Amino acid sequence: MSHCPHQPLRRLPLWLAALVAWLLPAGLAMAVAIGEPIEFETEAQQRQYQTLVRELRCTVCQSETIHESNAELAADMRRRVYQMTLDGHDGDAIVDFMVARYGDYVRYRPPVQANTAVLWASPFLLALIGAGFWWQIIRGRRQMAQRPEFTEQERAALKRLNRGE
Repeated sequence: MSHCPHQPLRRLPLWLAALVAWLLPAGLAMAVAIGEPIEFETEAQQRQYQTLVRELRCTVCQSETIHESNAELAADMRRRVYQMTLDGHDGDAIVDFMVARYGDYVRYRPPVQANTAVLWASPFLLALIGAGFWWQIIRGRRQMAQRPEFTEQERAALKRLNRGE
């Protein structure tokens, strides 16, 4: 059966149309909330802004940069980065301002310092702990496999215990 170009296309199932109608406003709202400022005086300012919003963490979402986050705080942080960039602050000054305001956690890649040492060392510590548990299990299996058989005297004692003598 051929499809004539003048025939209307099949209609979408009602459930699919309803799903699109339901998700479309949410997608538009997210796009508007995450929307980037579009006017910069120089290309260098735009690059700095793009770099910073991808390097600063949303302290509400915690696993997203302020570029990705839809949280109100992330939007405020993006506006602050934008304004400070337009005002001529360099990237280090903006990061320093954000760290002073929100702490080192605002950096997506915090520096290695005394207060962030656990954060940096935790993957290695967890790997070492896991390796220790694995070693204990393997060692325990080897010891069980190497356990000697009972002697004749021990077998006789077990038979007497089982018979209740």
